[in-house]
Parts: sequence; structure tokens; C-alpha cells
Amino acid sequence: MKFFGWNIVLVAMMTQLVSSEMSPYVALGAGCYWGTEKYIKKDFQSMLPGSIKATSVGFMNPDSDPKITDPTYGQVTSGKTGHVEVLWVELVDPAAHFEELVRFFFKFHDPTTADRQGNDVGTQYASRIFVSDDEQAKISTRVREELQQHLDAGKIASYSGTVVKTKISAATRFTQAHEEHQEYLFKNPSGYCNHRIRFNSWPEL
Repeated sequence: MKFFGWNIVLVAMMTQLVSSEMSPYVALGAGCYWGTEKYIKKDFQSMLPGSIKATSVGFMNPDSDPKITDPTYGQVTSGKTGHVEVLWVELVDPAAHFEELVRFFFKFHDPTTADRQGNDVGTQYASRIFVSDDEQAKISTRVREELQQHLDAGKIASYSGTVVKTKISAATRFTQAHEEHQEYLFKNPSGYCNHRIRFNSWPEL
């Protein structure tokens, strides 16, 4: 799957320079990328069929100039590289589906635990949205703020904490994980996953 990688990030950024349309590319960190992939590629698409063109699991660092540019899985899981386990997503119609994707992202993981999802602890398991343009950043920020308002109002009480810790960063170099980790839970349905749907519908403000 050579299609994924740094070239995709470059394409996304170049596209934004010549077009006012929202980029279709986003990387989502929500803990172990096996569960992130399963919930987005399977469950999100069951809600909005045909909304996703392509996905790949891998690693992204919020630092645009990290010490290690293409880390191995072992290096990332050491927690010393600063990379986050992410799902790289290409949407078919970002104008129609990006905001829905961000809302769904907050439904299946806990955004109130910094650098942790359940038993998985470390910066590699951070809750983070890597955006490809300003419009994605604006939408992600607005949805995150809405979520905090719902927590403050007690409309959502299914997280460990009450303060949203999700960070929003510019997309950087994406390193694709090895093939054995692609679609892992599709190949191993009983494999490890600590994600779950925490609430079914997004509350009204």
C-alpha cells in the first residue's frame, strides 16, 4: 500500500494551496489504532455508507521535525518518539462528512484521559486530531468545544473525566504501519480492542 505515506500529506497540503475546498485527508489518534480503524472503517461507514475512500493505520508526530522520521512500531510503543498511533483517513466528500466523522471520533474513545486509553498508557495513545487545513481545524475546534459544553451540562457522563484533553494539530509526516497491523481486527475479530460506543446520539446545545 505505497499510496499512503508522506506523499499523501504533501498532496493534501498542495491541494489546499490551489483550492478553497476542504481537504479530504485527516489523521485521528484515539488510542490503539486497531480499534480506531475498526470503529471508523466499519461502524462509521455503516452509518454513512460510501463516506470513506481509503484508510491506513500508522504513526504521526505533532512535531514537524522529529528526531525519528519513520519510526518502527517498537520505537513508537516505547513512548519516546513523540509519535501517535493514528488512522489516516481519506473522505469521499469532506464537506458532507468531516464534521460527522469528528463527532463519531468522540463517541468511541475517552477524550478526557491525556495520553491514555484504558490500560494503554503513553503519548502514543493520545487523543489527537491531525488536520490538513484551516477549515478542518475550525470544525474540529468547534465540535470539541461543543463536547466540553455537554460535559459541563451533564448531558454526557460516560467518560472517565470531565475535561476534554483532545489536541488539534496540523498534519505532518505519516508513517504507515506494517501490513500485519492493517485491518487487524478484520483479520482477527477477537483481537485486542478497548474502544466502545460511549453515547449513541450527539446532544442538542
